[in-house]
Amino acid sequence: MSEKQVFTLQQVVRSIKKTLEDRYTQNYWVKAEMHKLNKYPSGHAFPELVQKDENKIVAQITGTIWKQQLERINTKFIEVVKEPLREGTSLLLLVKINYSETFGLGLQILDIDPSFSLGELQKQREETLRKLSKEGLLNLNQILHFPLLPKRVAIISADSSKGLSDFMQVLQENEKSYFIFTHLFNAYLQGDVAVQSIISALKKIKRVKDHFDIVIIVRGGGAEVGMTCYNNYDLCKAIAEFPLPVLTGIGHSTNLNVAEMVSFRNEITPTKLAEFLLQTFREFEQETKRLNREMIAHSLQIIDKTKQDFNGQVRVFKHASLRFTDSLKNELNQQIIELKNTTRYFLKNENDAILSLKNDYRIVTKEIITAERNTLSLISKPIKGSLLHFFERKESDLEQLEKTVNILNPSNVLQRGYSLTLLNGKILSAKNKPKKGDLIESKTNSLTLFSRVEKTSDNV
Repeated sequence: MSEKQVFTLQQVVRSIKKTLEDRYTQNYWVKAEMHKLNKYPSGHAFPELVQKDENKIVAQITGTIWKQQLERINTKFIEVVKEPLREGTSLLLLVKINYSETFGLGLQILDIDPSFSLGELQKQREETLRKLSKEGLLNLNQILHFPLLPKRVAIISADSSKGLSDFMQVLQENEKSYFIFTHLFNAYLQGDVAVQSIISALKKIKRVKDHFDIVIIVRGGGAEVGMTCYNNYDLCKAIAEFPLPVLTGIGHSTNLNVAEMVSFRNEITPTKLAEFLLQTFREFEQETKRLNREMIAHSLQIIDKTKQDFNGQVRVFKHASLRFTDSLKNELNQQIIELKNTTRYFLKNENDAILSLKNDYRIVTKEIITAERNTLSLISKPIKGSLLHFFERKESDLEQLEKTVNILNPSNVLQRGYSLTLLNGKILSAKNKPKKGDLIESKTNSLTLFSRVEKTSDNV
């Protein structure tokens, strides 16, 4: 058995390095996504480069960008793309394949083509537009009802933003002293963190949406760096679906980004946006004044026409009243004359009738009185005899009754030797029986005796 050949690790890695250097002698353009930048305090960067397929990493390698090259590339990238190098960006890299005995295989990044990244960002913008259009969201926020006066404004901005300061200055220093209530929802407005920061602010506003009329997003102008976040699908969808009108003033002069396209209205600067809000108040005031003038003029026209109509009606009524009054007066005079004649004729007839009846009653009355007197003479004699006999009989009855009453008078009874016994002031009877010990009184003709009962017995 032959002896094993053993190599040192250094020999192996040097052999690998020589093989790679002999094989990869030129530079290559490589398409990759910068997963992480990994910038060190020294100024060098060691980015992680990946390739994804359906969001899964299918290839990965570490790159190297030395400080001097990184500064040059970043400056050029900002000039073209309006963004610094950032993680999650698709890049076209000019690389040289290197192998280090201590750090292993890597790609030295010599340059980056910003035009490619700009095209990728444009693709992202177009893809966002395509998805929003397919879902019917592009104009959703723009068809919302804009308040007549946007008096309650929710602001999404950074509290230190120059754009916010300009916006508030225009609102607060308006010559008409229009008052607009504002409340700031602090957020990052550029860079990788802007998307979730703005979405988070929108969610907070949505929870208290009844307290606001509109939402505005404002940021400072100047360098157009960090604007690609406004082409992000999630952010643009959140703006499009928001239940209140969303207005943007994010300060740039290039083509509109998708967030501006789906918002209710966009202005090139925060100042312009503030002026637009104030203009709604001016237009409302002007329209109110115009309507007030029209209302006054129309009211005066109505009053004048009403006066004319009223005066005409008064004249017509006056003439008609005079004619009607004259007619009534004539009719009344005629009726008075007829009433006088009728009354005079009626009174004469009634007077004649009364005189005739008076004579008739006088004759009849005399006849009746004479007849009644004769009748009374005929019946008075028997009545007188009967009354005398009746009174004589009744007088005899009264005398007999008087004798009987005298006989039954208690005083007369007592004079014959009888007595009257009382218990408690009442005559003794079956219902008023005395008991042993009761005090009774006995009345005679001349005395009243008081006795105490010793014994009682019933008479058989």
